[in-house]
Amino acid sequence: MKNQKKKFDAISLECSKKTTKVYSTSFSLAIKLLSKEYQNSIYSIYGFVRLADEIVDSFHDYDKGKLLNEFRYSTIDALEKNISLNPIINSFQNVIKKYNIEWALIDNFLESMEYDLSNHNCDEKAYKEYIQGSAEAVGLMCLQIFTHNKKGSYQQLKKHAESLGAAFQKINFLRDMNEDYSTLNRVYFPNLDIKKFNNDEKKIIEKDIAKDFEDGLIGIRMLDKNAQRGVYLAYRYYMSLFRKIQKMDAHNILEKRVRISNLKKMLILISSQIAIRIKMI
Repeated sequence: MKNQKKKFDAISLECSKKTTKVYSTSFSLAIKLLSKEYQNSIYSIYGFVRLADEIVDSFHDYDKGKLLNEFRYSTIDALEKNISLNPIINSFQNVIKKYNIEWALIDNFLESMEYDLSNHNCDEKAYKEYIQGSAEAVGLMCLQIFTHNKKGSYQQLKKHAESLGAAFQKINFLRDMNEDYSTLNRVYFPNLDIKKFNNDEKKIIEKDIAKDFEDGLIGIRMLDKNAQRGVYLAYRYYMSLFRKIQKMDAHNILEKRVRISNLKKMLILISSQIAIRIKMI
């Protein structure tokens, strides 16, 4: 029986890997730079959060609330039974059990997804709570894996991991600002009238992101080498997006999604690994 479960677990993991590769070439590349002991677990985390995100962002022809509710209770059920017939959830629950990741982080993440279904504009409180659930909580799940859930290491790096996750999410908010508003009628930045979005408001947001990046980099420097290479690549990729955004006019942000070319991604990959090797981060 255990051998049969192992086969299903292997299939489940492949589903998580495939999901990551299809939805994010950048994160797939970053995960490959992690040591073998971390790769599969991070694939499983990403597959889970991506599936939830797709429910609220993409499945417009279906009852999103019902689907997300089913997803939540399927996750709870899987954690109780140590198995799910949904391969993505099954792969995820294996990692949660292996590293004893706290339910509060999963709950915070799912609550942020639920928020997307019923709210379209954020005040300051909602904005912070949404980032905490949608980005910081995911970063902390990964941190529990990287630290093997050792409390001392985890607490030392927690604040930095939260900052890095927040920086990534705020970059995503800027990149997707037009689509979020035009397609989903969402505005994440608090008290922002998107029709009047200007360079002064953009600079305030950028200053906030810069602080998050600065704090996040401190944490990356403290990671062990087995995790550092992959996380630093993700940092460099998002920093490259940030620098590109900084050079743009606010009006242009609303017209096209900022992207990094495949050639630029490859250059970032090479330069980031050289920087780590010669201890220049």
